[in-house]
Amino acid sequence: MENTYQILKDVNLATRTTFGVPAQAARLVEVDSVAVLQEIIKSGESIQLILGGGSNLLFTSNLTGLVLQNKILGREILEEQGDDVLIQFGGGENWHETVGWTLDQNLFGLENLSLIPGTVGAAPIQNIGAYGVELMDRFEFLTAIELSSGKSFTFNRDACNFAYRYSIFKGPAKGRFFITSVTLRLSRKAELNLDYGALKTILANKNIRDPKPKDVSEAVIEIRQQKLPDPKMLGNAGSFFKNPIIPLAQFSRLKQLYPDVPSYPAGVGEVKVPAGWLIEKAGWKGKRIGNTGCHVDQALVLVNYGNATGREIAAHAERVIHSVKKTFGINLEKEVNVWGTPD
Repeated sequence: MENTYQILKDVNLATRTTFGVPAQAARLVEVDSVAVLQEIIKSGESIQLILGGGSNLLFTSNLTGLVLQNKILGREILEEQGDDVLIQFGGGENWHETVGWTLDQNLFGLENLSLIPGTVGAAPIQNIGAYGVELMDRFEFLTAIELSSGKSFTFNRDACNFAYRYSIFKGPAKGRFFITSVTLRLSRKAELNLDYGALKTILANKNIRDPKPKDVSEAVIEIRQQKLPDPKMLGNAGSFFKNPIIPLAQFSRLKQLYPDVPSYPAGVGEVKVPAGWLIEKAGWKGKRIGNTGCHVDQALVLVNYGNATGREIAAHAERVIHSVKKTFGINLEKEVNVWGTPD
């Protein structure tokens, strides 16, 4: 029996990732249905990587195994109770387009997560978040296929073990599942989160005193466009590092040395410190080495100036990590997934 899916050979992954670094996939399948996924699993193919929108990946070598790209689409209202609406989205749906669609349908809760690159299926993997909102705030459950068995599993919020830029899919379940759909609980009633200072500033500058969800979305888009380079113009994966969370005692010592250090509460006895501030203070903002460097407007963003290899960018990340550790005694953790080993 012939395959019902097409296997693409020697695929240039530079065009399927936002960093745009050279890397080849020996074989790639665009998975547009659960049936296709099940067929691939039954074939016994060795699956090396699941690719979404390619916005959180850095390749340092070619991929010799089979790559699956999530192209499963779909939007379905599962349930409505009062103002609450439960909607299921295909894992291959574009995240930002999904946010825009929900706003067009007068469904609210995702506006602060506008313009985040990637797919719906990738969103819960690292519990995407921005401007005071995280995916887990609206998450209900997801469905996923276990690659080793082909069995379908449902993960609710507790099962996902969400934390800051983390889920079980970045830990014990990493690489084991293909997320086919994500179900979110949205609302017909707007409950805006305007705690982030820059949001208030932009809305005030526009003289918007009674903002609507679309106003918030547009403000978030404006902030992100000001802070982050467009991957179509300058290859990048957004924030390369997580904001470190450190003990309060360590932060107090840091505050004595650097009174201007910004911070955010992160639970009992812990403080979140912006990685971008640490990197900038360590002298890396706008610093270019060869074909890569830290962006001139946002030190947290590592960029490809046009001809960088994945190994170059990964090596630069290690230099930044070492420098921040030496300067502040704080360990930076990569938010971007690096495939391969840097020189």
